[in-house]
Amino acid sequence: MHIETLKIFCDLVETQSFSLAAEKNFITQSAVSQRICSLEERFNRRLINRVRGKSQINLTPAGEVFYRLAKQVIASYEELEESMRKFTDRISGKIKVATVYSVGLHELPPKVREFMSKFPSVKIDIEYSRTTRIVRDVLSGEIELGVVAFPEPRRGITIVPMPSDRLVLICPPEHELAQRDKITVKELKGKPFVMFERDIPTRKAIDRILKSYGVKVRKVAEFDNIETIKRAVEVGFGLAIVPHPSVIDEEKNGQLAVIQLAEKDWVRPVGIIYRSDRNLSLAAKKFIQLLGST
Repeated sequence: MHIETLKIFCDLVETQSFSLAAEKNFITQSAVSQRICSLEERFNRRLINRVRGKSQINLTPAGEVFYRLAKQVIASYEELEESMRKFTDRISGKIKVATVYSVGLHELPPKVREFMSKFPSVKIDIEYSRTTRIVRDVLSGEIELGVVAFPEPRRGITIVPMPSDRLVLICPPEHELAQRDKITVKELKGKPFVMFERDIPTRKAIDRILKSYGVKVRKVAEFDNIETIKRAVEVGFGLAIVPHPSVIDEEKNGQLAVIQLAEKDWVRPVGIIYRSDRNLSLAAKKFIQLLGST
């Protein structure tokens, strides 16, 4: 039995998909099925309940035990590999990172390119998710590093600050506010707004700031990611408050007008999170150093 087979089994359980497990391991779906069958034959136990017509992967009691211990074996093997790597000058391996869309799409790419140019033997596996899931996956050990906005201190998690973002107001170029360089929060009263969904930390911060100034805006739409918000503003749904790095391209090419918010409150902290008791790989430590630099 190979470590790769254990990883395929765990990937299948976590993705709940034969196709995604195959994609993550660069093999076919039939190869995934064959690996699972080989495990069941080896231990003479059914590990997965297969339900015809349903995609959900249900573990048997034996499968639950196998999954839990297989994760421990994989973690120990990765620690072994990392320990051996420290005896060489070359930094290699894989870093599993999860991030929110607004940071991952607009702030991480140049940092990732810089890191890859310095450490070409390291593979960075980036996935996009909501903050709540990122925190959960960090705590479970599913991912090594999370990159989130408004990171909240909590037991078991270490936060490394990254440079903060300025929040700005955006509107279509033909909007009456488009020629303004700066605007006060009081002037936003009653304006139509496209918002992040309520459980997203940036939305919570915006609501908190507006409330602190006694300002109510008119919510016309809520979306869960930055790209949809930008497109909605572009076609005239309303105004929006977003992190400045996410609209630099649209500002340059004239798709959106970007207006500075006068108050000092409009700042979005960004941070790297990881499980406090986790033995980070050398590659992950180097990546954190790079992200934390200005």
